[in-house]
Amino acid sequence: MLRITLLLTAALLTLGTAIAADKDGEWKTMFNGKSLEGWKASENQDSWKVADGTLVCHGPRSHLFYAAEKETFKNFEFECEVMTTPGSNAGIYFHTRYQETGWPRYGLECQVNVTQSDPKKSGSLYGVVDIPNPGLQDNQWYKTSIRVEGRHIVIKINDKITVDYTEPEGKPAFSPEFERRLGDGTFALQAHDPDSKVYFRNLKVRRLK
Repeated sequence: MLRITLLLTAALLTLGTAIAADKDGEWKTMFNGKSLEGWKASENQDSWKVADGTLVCHGPRSHLFYAAEKETFKNFEFECEVMTTPGSNAGIYFHTRYQETGWPRYGLECQVNVTQSDPKKSGSLYGVVDIPNPGLQDNQWYKTSIRVEGRHIVIKINDKITVDYTEPEGKPAFSPEFERRLGDGTFALQAHDPDSKVYFRNLKVRRLK
């Protein structure tokens, strides 16, 4: 009887471990609302400020890379809230890598742009699946969600799908300057130019199995 009980206990523990291994990770807050702790800015670091619990980008080109974790992100779900001001451009990169200057070579970008002149608007997978009219307004917060599983990318704006894209196997790099394809890496926010002012808040991420 004791042997049967021990075997049953072991089986339940094994099953519990297997179930736990299949679960997605817990949501993790990426920005504490007080400082740039866990982030690393590239050139023009003064383009980034923290004000009233938000991340503010306003100034010459700079990219703010998420640097709080050593392990790279591959399959994940990311969410944040964004508010643009009139004529502003920014971006949210994923599967990217830190670089000191220039536009990020690696990874893909979810566009942030409501009224700036670039025809690629918020919710676009920049240069891959471009959205001409997201139905948003400047000076209003909106939610951005990015989900990557394998080669499948889904982007949502205010819980409405704007991109549902599966990257072809063996996709070549877009150009020598920009990969624009999946791999793994971290996240980066973009300060695009001195005329753009964009706010970010409630950034969070979870890993997917």
